[in-house]
Amino acid sequence: MTVYTTMDSPLGELLLVGEESATAKGGVALASLSLPGQKGGAVVRDGWVRAPEAFGEIAGQLRAYFEGGLTHFDLEYVDGGTDFQRRVWQALDAIPYGATATYGQIAARVGSAGPGVRAVGTAIGRNPLLVVRPCHRVIGADGALRGYAAGVERKERLLGLEGALVS
Repeated sequence: MTVYTTMDSPLGELLLVGEESATAKGGVALASLSLPGQKGGAVVRDGWVRAPEAFGEIAGQLRAYFEGGLTHFDLEYVDGGTDFQRRVWQALDAIPYGATATYGQIAARVGSAGPGVRAVGTAIGRNPLLVVRPCHRVIGADGALRGYAAGVERKERLLGLEGALVS
């Protein structure tokens, strides 16, 4: 069963979507976390059940992150995406809190350097788990903040929270 809730955050109202899971902390595996106005963000669908109580663990970790007390999420995610996207997303998960990586570095890590950088950028743009899967930590080779589905100003805010802003 697909469940959802919303919660306030410094970035705006978050939409959390999950699926019941016997192995996830709190009983829900996170399928999507999106922000208002996000390109390709989730929208509530018929048949989804509003269940704020099911997201207690996830919401608690998000609050701790936004308060500066959590540097790594310990959540179960719903499997999704292509094999290539999952490899890129695993590379995102490996970028430590407070650090950044370039699109080219991510491409090299997944064996897709050179012309594959564009494909990596597309895979990053399809990340359904903003904030918790840290695509905001990926920057341009020149240090510029490029492309973030929820807007570059939110990317800048997240990097500022983590102390990773480049000058």
